[in-house]
Amino acid sequence: MLSDVEIARNATPIPVTEIAEKLGYSADELEPYGKFKAKVPLPRGEGKAKLILVTAMNPTPLGEGKTTVSIGLADGMCRLGLNACLALREPSLGPVFGIKGGACGGGYAQVIPMEDINLHFTGDFHAITSANNLLSALIDNHIKFGNALGIKEVIWRRCLDLNDRALRVVEVGLGGPVNGVPREDGFVITAASEIMAVLCLASSLADLKRRLGNIVIGYNAEGGEIRARDLKAEESMTVLLRDALRPNLVQTLEGTPAFVHGGPFANIAHGCNSILATRAAMTHADYVVTEAGFGAELGGEKFLDIKCRKAGLTPSCVVLVVTARSLKFNGGVPKTEASLENLDALKKGFENVKRHLNNLKRFGQRVVVAINRFYADTEAELELLGALCRECGADAVITEGFARGGEGAEALAKKVAELCALPAPPVDFTYPEDASVEEKVEAVAKKVYGAGSVSWSEEALAHLEKIKSNPEYARYPVCIAKTQYSFSCDEKALGAPEGFDFLVRDVIPRAGAEFIVVIGGSMLLMPGLGASPNTDRITIDTKTGEINGLM
Repeated sequence: MLSDVEIARNATPIPVTEIAEKLGYSADELEPYGKFKAKVPLPRGEGKAKLILVTAMNPTPLGEGKTTVSIGLADGMCRLGLNACLALREPSLGPVFGIKGGACGGGYAQVIPMEDINLHFTGDFHAITSANNLLSALIDNHIKFGNALGIKEVIWRRCLDLNDRALRVVEVGLGGPVNGVPREDGFVITAASEIMAVLCLASSLADLKRRLGNIVIGYNAEGGEIRARDLKAEESMTVLLRDALRPNLVQTLEGTPAFVHGGPFANIAHGCNSILATRAAMTHADYVVTEAGFGAELGGEKFLDIKCRKAGLTPSCVVLVVTARSLKFNGGVPKTEASLENLDALKKGFENVKRHLNNLKRFGQRVVVAINRFYADTEAELELLGALCRECGADAVITEGFARGGEGAEALAKKVAELCALPAPPVDFTYPEDASVEEKVEAVAKKVYGAGSVSWSEEALAHLEKIKSNPEYARYPVCIAKTQYSFSCDEKALGAPEGFDFLVRDVIPRAGAEFIVVIGGSMLLMPGLGASPNTDRITIDTKTGEINGLM
């Protein structure tokens, strides 16, 4: 069987100008980056397309294939003669060189050019990193030259689009007065930076500049907030982000248009592609397949409670991706035995899917379960999984986009189109906009995660008091950072744990993104590399320049 890289390399991509024509763009509206990727203009209007959210059960080391299902679904809808396209996030170099690998789908359900998208693409991540670190440089420069703003505490952090645990806490300004004023600093990964969130949630260039100016960088001796605009930073930051704000257009292996733009992680950020890319897709297609990161209690919750609330979006259908082998893993089967038939473990592990289904119904959404079929799945396992879904009131469709591309996802596409023909149900948010931060966190922890209680560290309580002193934050949603592997803060608590205590370790205001980051348990905003990172498997042929191992 061909590898993902070989499949992508054997593809014959269509020039991006022709992909753009399918969506109604003229050649003059494109800013090409080579033959097969381009920037497109900012959307005009909101668009009328049916929006389809793809989310999943909690991820496991076995992989669930959410992006693969999203791509297969869009290809399947196009095979049915429907005008469909994708709106996905850009991959981060952190996972590409870390454990997860690339994020362009797999098998015969990929977006291409895969190597470009997984690496530097159109430079958006680099622009975000530069804008973030320019602000950091301006902060230290201001302190060096007299500190007229009276900056006492800096909460802004530098960023880098790589996993590097050694940068979580650093000392800057060392080596004498010529290098500035010594202080403790740290790095977050670019995907978790506020600049990434700002770019993904901005509605225009003017809104981007407004949000950048609103960023809180620290406090003075009286506890008063100091913003990026106080440093006159927002103009130069906007200059760096002007081109990055424009959505990127690429394609699938089957020529389905794909907007790939923005890349926040759902475990430490809000986990959705940019609002502008979603709007562009909804303006130029009739059906838009989009994805929210990790499990439905992370990316799905944030898509609905943050992105839909902010942008006024309403999904017509939600697709929940599950696999038989991941359910067996949740049911206690070791990774090495997950390919063996085990109906008891599958049924036990289904409790994870059941809670996700109940949560999505609580949001008022119509859900179809996509059973992403793997080669070792048995007919008995697939039949049991379908029956368990039906007991929960959800249709389940077996999909094989990885092995067969759009053809393998036609059954899922038909079911999704059937649900999209119905009026889109309103989103029933987890909490009202005017609830307190504590009430919002408790609502998500108890209603979505299944927690029995919420506790707060002393540091979190101290930072919460600062946030509560500013009435501006009263309307902001909460963006909870926690492990993706469990509903709880304990990554080893698989299945559907309940009644646990959810620990809030810290609370950070994101006035530019206009949400409150709540850090649960031991979650960190700068990942580290594993003992055997993906760099061990990535190679390049120095004669041909061909790259292998990105997937």
